[in-house]
Amino acid sequence: MIAAVQQSFDDMGAPLSEVPFCVLDLETTGGSPADCSITEIGAVKYVGGEETGSFQTLVNPGAPIPPYITILTGITQSMVIEAPRIEEVLPAFLEFISDAVIVGHNVRFDLSFLNTDSIRLGYGRLPNRSVDTYALARRLIRNEIRNLKLQTLAAYFRSPTVPTHRALEDAKATAWVLHSLLERAGTLGVTALEDLLQLPTARGSAHYEKIRLADALPRRPGVYLFKDRGGGIFYIGKAKNLRTRVRSYFYGDTRRTVSSMLKELDTVEHRVCSSELEAEVTELRLIHAHRPRYNRRSKPPKSSHFVKLTSEKYPRLSLVRTLREDGLVYLGPYRSRRSAELVMTALWDAIPIRRCAGRPGTRGSECGFAQLGVAACPCDGSLTESEYRPTVERLVAGVERNPLFLLEPLQQKMTELAVQQRFEEAGWIRDRYQALARSLERRRAWQTLNRAGILWAETADGEGALIEQGRLTFAWSGGDRPAFYPPTGDLDAPPVSVPPSVQDAEEAHLIWQWLIRSGAVLLESSQPLHMPVARIPELHLAA
Repeated sequence: MIAAVQQSFDDMGAPLSEVPFCVLDLETTGGSPADCSITEIGAVKYVGGEETGSFQTLVNPGAPIPPYITILTGITQSMVIEAPRIEEVLPAFLEFISDAVIVGHNVRFDLSFLNTDSIRLGYGRLPNRSVDTYALARRLIRNEIRNLKLQTLAAYFRSPTVPTHRALEDAKATAWVLHSLLERAGTLGVTALEDLLQLPTARGSAHYEKIRLADALPRRPGVYLFKDRGGGIFYIGKAKNLRTRVRSYFYGDTRRTVSSMLKELDTVEHRVCSSELEAEVTELRLIHAHRPRYNRRSKPPKSSHFVKLTSEKYPRLSLVRTLREDGLVYLGPYRSRRSAELVMTALWDAIPIRRCAGRPGTRGSECGFAQLGVAACPCDGSLTESEYRPTVERLVAGVERNPLFLLEPLQQKMTELAVQQRFEEAGWIRDRYQALARSLERRRAWQTLNRAGILWAETADGEGALIEQGRLTFAWSGGDRPAFYPPTGDLDAPPVSVPPSVQDAEEAHLIWQWLIRSGAVLLESSQPLHMPVARIPELHLAA
């Protein structure tokens, strides 16, 4: 039973009726742990509203108790003379607290003293989660009561124990206030620990009552869809824990877009996924299918953009929107023309590939790019095909096999500009380098997945995926891998050098990142899994 509760603690989805609470109160010689000490500890533990244990002791502070403290608490110097020091008390008290959620009225005050002594004595900061009855009362009943002092709250909720500035009595009064506040919180749908911990920061907006829309959501990975009154989907998101994520929109998120979404929100639909990878891929596919207006950053572009090496007599780089099966070299796809232009400019900086688009030999003189020495252009007819061919071959080799052919020249230019203190220009080259390196890396990952055919992979904790030519076909968790899954595509079709669309590219990137981050093990594949030997180098700028 204890292990099961602890497991629920870890994902913060434990029902409040199963959560152990340790309600505590400290009496001290003053207000700061830097120069004051604990004089008394009182605590009571509860599970499901039932008391399961109590702890009470005076503590010798090792210093005189100020008179005003004695007047306030009734604790005199003679009462603590023979009391144990905190060094003797703390180990037993930490054992009593165990893994319970710590509760106090202005609990940060109590925790500041406990953490100070705990750290000083080598136990470290208390890892326990905490609940402040002051913050809860401010959120739930602030308009019903004249102030939020413990004495006032205890009287308001008719606590049988009256706070007297003695630790155990104050802890019992705080516990009564806690359980009374939990009843109020339950009317707002707060039934689990995660809800309670977030409640004090929840905005008191006109839309807060819509938090009930998340009550039926499971605490599992998946995708959620926000719908308006007309049934239109206006936002799609993914989550490790669907219920927690949706409820978080009501907890102190002050972004204007969130307020607008909550105003429109009428229904929350969801799709449970077996793993985070499946949730990420499902979110991506749904966003591309529905194009929700609030998914601005991830909203799919109207068209894809590619950088292509043309098939002319003197090939050059060109921006195109269509991927053709013509056997030519492509890079992409890119979300915007600007992103494609950045990569093309990086290639121009790395290789003196032709830049002018006119017919070779039709100009009386070299074009401006040739005159500046940044491009080998055949515009005046002086450049032969055999002289130009090594430039094209080096570009192709850099894209297909060895990225150093393309990235080293950019690295060298950056270093030279930095040495000359032309930092702005060096920054431009840096951005181009990073864009090209990222493009080459994603191209390689896509080709690796695409050429592998059907690929089975699984992590150490049993989350697995069936990947077919760079797309997620099936996912599982808990090691429950199906014995057979029929292919959905044409495995005999020739591999595609780059993804045909932005959606395919982004999905393949998600899968590749999952394979790397999770340390997934390849179980089997229908074709060999391989990548070029030459790695994409990291960017280093000389000092």
